Amino acid sequence: MNMHAITLVETPGSWDALMLRWLTSLDVSPRSQIAYKNSFMQFVHWIVKNNIQAPTRETVLAYKQWLDLEGLRPFTRAHYLVAMRRFFSWTESIGLYPNIMQGIKGVRCGSKHHNKDAFTPQNISKILGAIDTKTVAGLRDFALIFALASTGMRLIEVQRADIDDITYDGCPNGEALLWIRGKGKAGKDDFVVLTTSVLEKLKEYLLARNKHRPPKGRKKTGAPRALGTSRALFVSLSDRNFGQRMTIHSLSRIIKARLRFAGFDTNRLTAHSLRHTFGVLALKSGSSLYDVQLALRHSSPVTTEIYLGDIERQKRRESAPERAIQSILEKSLTNKGECP
Repeated sequence: MNMHAITLVETPGSWDALMLRWLTSLDVSPRSQIAYKNSFMQFVHWIVKNNIQAPTRETVLAYKQWLDLEGLRPFTRAHYLVAMRRFFSWTESIGLYPNIMQGIKGVRCGSKHHNKDAFTPQNISKILGAIDTKTVAGLRDFALIFALASTGMRLIEVQRADIDDITYDGCPNGEALLWIRGKGKAGKDDFVVLTTSVLEKLKEYLLARNKHRPPKGRKKTGAPRALGTSRALFVSLSDRNFGQRMTIHSLSRIIKARLRFAGFDTNRLTAHSLRHTFGVLALKSGSSLYDVQLALRHSSPVTTEIYLGDIERQKRRESAPERAIQSILEKSLTNKGECP
């Protein structure tokens, strides 16, 4: 069979069926399947737009160049190519289409620092201080942001957390453990330490939420009538999803709104910046690289070392030789015309 002589799909509409076959063959989580599909569909949209029915190696090279010209981040471009690599490896393995990704170089996206910035302790204090804790929503958001900055949890980890995941056995000084399902894990076999300060804010939020009732006139069924009956640690207070576990999108949106309200409105500061904040502050406080690696649940110390780059970048901003040069040049301009 000459696979080079066939088209990949007969019609643009045939992609849906082909995608389903490929995704179900992947031994990954449903969330990863969605990520692979979204990444690969960028290539599909591009070849359909350019009326390409039988993509070749040259097609891939042209697509790589187009991605670069579009100004996409290296990480994004790399993820697109990884999805393509897996797809065409699969099509060749089942005799459907040749692997046109063979010999195609990936996108180098290694960096000594993150694309997101970390907050300073003063920043965190300002963000938390701008939250009205006289409301259940305020208590929830305060506890959420404080917990993320204090533990380095990912959004997916806190989104999956239940109240029953908090245990006190064997914990010193009134602390507790929150058992979490880490990234790529099947069960809740990782944990973060909840200090007394974090526990206090969580308890304040949970106590207030237990007394909270749904808005009057709410007719939706299937959700808890009282927030105290929900197992999820962080729940929605909206009329539509009252008492239900918050989604990652909702958590991210709420945190971003709190950041904006406190004056931090930039793409470099997001919910994930709270995790970076934990890593940077932990290393600056004297914690070893190994301890921080364990706390952040990194599989490799190389990933944790990136936080050292973040610290270097912070120092670079603080020292800024440009300021000294500016002072020298301004003085020179002021003394213009004077004889040495």
